[in-house]
Amino acid sequence: MSLLRIEGLQAGYGLLKAVRSVSFDCEQGQVLALVGANGAGKTTLLRTLAGAHAASAGSIVFDGHDITALRAPRRVGLGIAMVPEGRRLFSGMSVEDNLRVAGMRARKGPWNLESVLEAFPQLKPKLKAAAGTLSGGQQQATSIARALMTNPRVLLLDEISLGLSPIAVDQVYQSLQGLIDAGTTLVLVEQDLTRALAVATRVICMLEGGIALQGRRDELSREAITQAYFGLARQAQAAPATH
Repeated sequence: MSLLRIEGLQAGYGLLKAVRSVSFDCEQGQVLALVGANGAGKTTLLRTLAGAHAASAGSIVFDGHDITALRAPRRVGLGIAMVPEGRRLFSGMSVEDNLRVAGMRARKGPWNLESVLEAFPQLKPKLKAAAGTLSGGQQQATSIARALMTNPRVLLLDEISLGLSPIAVDQVYQSLQGLIDAGTTLVLVEQDLTRALAVATRVICMLEGGIALQGRRDELSREAITQAYFGLARQAQAAPATH
């Protein structure tokens, strides 16, 4: 049975449908990459899975239980945590306090302050520093570590490379690889195709709120993913025949 099952999910903003009849499964230990251009609906989909945005139709089933109507705090308690775009740390609080706040009502599990710092050793010398004084890469590491403190079963990651230097992105993804090796289930929104495809076991390419292509990474060519990303396959299908 899939850990996370989405069926006919729709979500939007007023009359704008940002997510259109999306369906997919995510298994335990899988790394699911959601790719697509700006405005494809990736972030809205992730926020809807986290409970930060309400679904207008469809269902979200987590570990066999329908959680579509549950609010975000309840979902965190069940084991769904999100690392939002822009990190959104408590900038005036220390790194340690940011982590401990998240761990105050954590599920039982392997992640605590000690184990999180083992996964993100670059944070050890910064524990007492205000989060707002950190570099972009350090802030992103803190944001991921904070989510881990809740002991999630599914970790939702939104644009973790956005706005970071190449070196900082390398460091974040090196730490992320450790989570992947440990069997952490990830749903990753990423515009950088190279980064996403390097870690993904399954890929969903979104276009205009819907799914243009999905499948196992080892079954999809880079060309097919790129065409779906830019809507080229749809354009080819819609093009009139010439004689």
